[in-house]
Amino acid sequence: MDLTLINLWAVLIATLSCFVIGWLWYGPLFGKAWMSTVHLTEDEIQQSNMAKTFGLAFLFQLIMAFNLAMFFHGSPESHEMINAGSGAFYGFLTGFGWIFFALAVSSLFEQKSWKYILINGGYWTVTFTVMGTILGAWK
Repeated sequence: MDLTLINLWAVLIATLSCFVIGWLWYGPLFGKAWMSTVHLTEDEIQQSNMAKTFGLAFLFQLIMAFNLAMFFHGSPESHEMINAGSGAFYGFLTGFGWIFFALAVSSLFEQKSWKYILINGGYWTVTFTVMGTILGAWK
């Protein structure tokens, strides 16, 4: 494991991309649909502890971005093989193949709707695809 192969700036930008995508995804794109599936109003969301929510979300997404970077760049062999295209592909496989379906399984047992699964699973699929692109391109 060679941590010097990991570009920490790329990890940070990949982390911040989660927030940009989240703002679009849970805002103008699917915000109203998402709020209806989780039974929250805008007032209830505004009353939550946003500093705690965003702070923990940043920490967790930083860990996820670093973890993905470790898969991509943890060894000289893998570092040489990864570029923007392969990063996007592997990011997509991570988001769709692992995160989307793990979320779907939990959601089925929690009796959540397919709308809930598609909105949240779609967010993670897009997010990991973008993170993979950034991490693959910016060595």
